[in-house]
Amino acid sequence: MKIITFSAIKGGVGKTTLAYNYGEWLASKGKQVLFIDLDHQCNLTQTYDVFNNEGTVANIFRGKGDVALLNVKENIDLIPGYLRLDRLEKELETKAYKDMLLYMWLEDNYDDKGIEKYDYVIIDCHPDFSTATRNAIIVSHAVLSPVIPSEHGYQAKFNLQERLEEFKAEAFDFKTRESYVTAELFFLGNMIKHNTKSSKELVASLKNEENVLAMIPQKELFNRSTLDKVSLSDMMRDKELTRGNKAFFKDIDFTFQKITDRISL
Repeated sequence: MKIITFSAIKGGVGKTTLAYNYGEWLASKGKQVLFIDLDHQCNLTQTYDVFNNEGTVANIFRGKGDVALLNVKENIDLIPGYLRLDRLEKELETKAYKDMLLYMWLEDNYDDKGIEKYDYVIIDCHPDFSTATRNAIIVSHAVLSPVIPSEHGYQAKFNLQERLEEFKAEAFDFKTRESYVTAELFFLGNMIKHNTKSSKELVASLKNEENVLAMIPQKELFNRSTLDKVSLSDMMRDKELTRGNKAFFKDIDFTFQKITDRISL
């Protein structure tokens, strides 16, 4: 099982859209996927028309109550988000173990909840480095962070790198001195336009960096996927739509496979 967190310091970078479409792509390949929505905006949860107030991720952080693993689609289960998770995070600030709550829940429920059946766990976080995000990073094998062409887009990359290194130094086993943070950090150039200066500058800045996995183009189909609640993988089944966007779908398939291969190393 691989646990992958989609994280960003800056909002509006297409994080949830990428998490949703990547998870859907994995499921279309026959993989068992569990989504965990740790963004209190709950956009990923609501993409599946789930509006639950019970059995949400809140119970993971409260350490009590049932946590629902909702089957939302073939090969896809979801632990729904909680709209007041940001308030709950503030209540946890004085807890010494606040960054280990998801780790402990996964350990305690690995067998009872059947967590072992999943090939991939995809975690979507709020654009910050708060308690929920740190919990996700602690349990992850990889962190994927989109970077977009903008005035501060590239700087956000360094911001996340620095915070992750600081967190890695802080979160360690006092007996072994080994860090609980073992996730590799990867970046995805996202919303790339071929005819803009900012996109060209971003591509030039990222092209020689080993931890940059892909450049993903700006495409209205991405926006439609979450607005219409139809993933790119489902769109590919529409022969007419695929015929008109053959190169795009081929590139996305290649990109998602490349990400999967790198994470699986």
